[in-house]
Parts: sequence; C-alpha cells; structure tokens
Amino acid sequence: MNILLTGGCGYIGSHTAVRLLDYGHEITIVDDFSNAQEFVPDRIKQLTGKDFNLINGDIRNKAILEYIFGQHNIDAVMHFAGLKSVKESIEKPLEYYGVNVSGTINLLEIMGNFGVHKFIFSSSATVYGACNVSPLKENMGRGKTTNPYGKSKAIVERILQDLVTADSRWEVVNLRYFNPIGAHPSGLIGEIPKGTPNNIMPLINQVATGEREYIEIFGNDYPTPDGTCLRDYIHVLDLADGHIASLKGLKKGAMRSFNLGTGHPYSVSELISTYSAINAIKIETRVSKRRDGDIASVFADPRLANETLNWYPSFSLHEMVRDAYNWSIRVKNGMPMNDQQIGDIE
Repeated sequence: MNILLTGGCGYIGSHTAVRLLDYGHEITIVDDFSNAQEFVPDRIKQLTGKDFNLINGDIRNKAILEYIFGQHNIDAVMHFAGLKSVKESIEKPLEYYGVNVSGTINLLEIMGNFGVHKFIFSSSATVYGACNVSPLKENMGRGKTTNPYGKSKAIVERILQDLVTADSRWEVVNLRYFNPIGAHPSGLIGEIPKGTPNNIMPLINQVATGEREYIEIFGNDYPTPDGTCLRDYIHVLDLADGHIASLKGLKKGAMRSFNLGTGHPYSVSELISTYSAINAIKIETRVSKRRDGDIASVFADPRLANETLNWYPSFSLHEMVRDAYNWSIRVKNGMPMNDQQIGDIE
C-alpha cells in the first residue's frame, strides 16, 4: 500500500514511517516541520535504506492536499499531524481547533474527492475525561474533556463517527494513545520537542544531560502506592506497530476504536527511579503541589487491540528508559552514528 502520513516527521509519525517501510509499504509524508526536525527524513532513509515522497506543507492548505492526492496514488492515510500541548491549547484555543479540527476536515474532504476512504486517526486517551475509571475501555465512551487539546480530539472522533454513518465507503480506525516514550534503539530518531517540553520523558532526558537541574513532580499525595500519579507508558515502536496492525482493523462503514497502551501502569516516581537505575545516572526531583486536572490513575485495557488486531506491546519499561536515554545522549553529542553502526542494529 502507498500510505500518506500527515505529520510523518514528528515523534510518532517518524517511527511509524520506519516500521511501514520495513514492512514493505510505500509512504508519502506531508509535514510542515512545526514540531519536527529537518534531519528526520534523512534519518528515516538511513534506517530503512528506502526512499519516499516528502512534501513540506500544512494540512490547512487544501491546494497542497489536492496536489498530493493528484500526484501520488494514495491508498490510505495515517493522520498524525496536529498540535498536542495541553497547556498551549488553553492559551491558543483557536490555533488548536484550526489545526486539529479544521485541518482534519480539509484532509477528509480531499480524501473523499479522490476516492480514498481508509483513515487511521491518532487520537488520545484524554477523550475518556476524568469521569471514567481505569482500566479504560473503548466502550466507556468519551468523558468530559477539560482543555482544547482533548476537546479537539473528541470532536474529530465525533466527526469520524458521523462520516462513516453517512457514507459506508469510509473505513476508519481510531487509535487512543496512552503515554508514548522511548526512541528508536539506533538513537537516530526520537522525541525532541521544539521549545519547552510538555511531557515527562523529554524533561527527564534534559536533567540527565545537564540541561535542567531537576524534574518537578506535581503532587505526592495521590491515592496510589507511592503517592505519585500512575500512568500507562508505551514504547514508541510498539505504538508504531499498533498503526501497522490497525490496517487489519479497517472495516467498511465503521469507525473502530482501539486503546494503544500496555495496561500496566507505573507511577511517576517509579518511572524516574527506573530511568536512574537502568542508565546509572541520578535524576534530581522536587515535589510541588498537584496540577489542576491531573488524575491519580490513567491506564488502558488493551484487550480489544490484542484480540482484534493481534497487537501486543513487546518493550519493557527498562527498554523504554534505556532507549530514551540513548537518544538524549546522542542528541547532546551531535548524534554520532555511521552507516556501519546502523547496519548492526537489530
């Protein structure tokens, strides 16, 4: 298949691009590089030994989308493009709805015009809201979302459901991510946010590399074993493999939702202590008051994806933090890596 990846040079998109090429698919990537590094396309090619089509563009630009579908024989779309900071979404709601909702509508309209109806959407566990109790199951439905980022994901899910109800040609898989961490074991690609990081692993990495003095833990008085929040962390390559498995979940006239998480929560303190132990480096922490909106425990029930897609995460927490640290060290040191080293990675 020739699969279009919107935002395919971002953190999750780039790892999925590598996996798709490894499995023999052709890919086309469109990315405006607003949250991706310019070296990523070359790194994808180095890792796979394969070329692909790359278009620098914004999904809000219909002319670019029309060009892509007119010039390339696209069979399916994996939609990663979008803004993803909860904090920033509160400060810039119009921008978040513009990119995440209006941009997606543009994409769906152009897809329909060109007869492409296979669509895999990068959603989020935030759509479950604060009312649903973990383990979170797909049949729980969407809860009350508390910020424009989460609302934008929930709105798109509703749009997709209405779309497949109205037009049975559409085949949609909706993937609800939990907490992706880690990096490709080669150290060639990983998470490197532009600006101040908003999620925990880049912050830990910055402490490990000396860019940050300590990491702040927001609250240690939650009703959890050690008082810090419990979260479901998943290796980014397991997440990428979930996208490939989801191609088997496409069904005409249906939107099928799947959790992509391990189902095994770890506390924030446990994540940090594991990182310290595995990588033999002390991570300084400071405890501050709880943040508004944080939930004590959030983790997946992944059985539907296990049973329907035959998808099972394979990376342990030890491997997640090992790969995250390996990536951070290579970034700090200018990413030294030669072709021989790439070939040695299994």
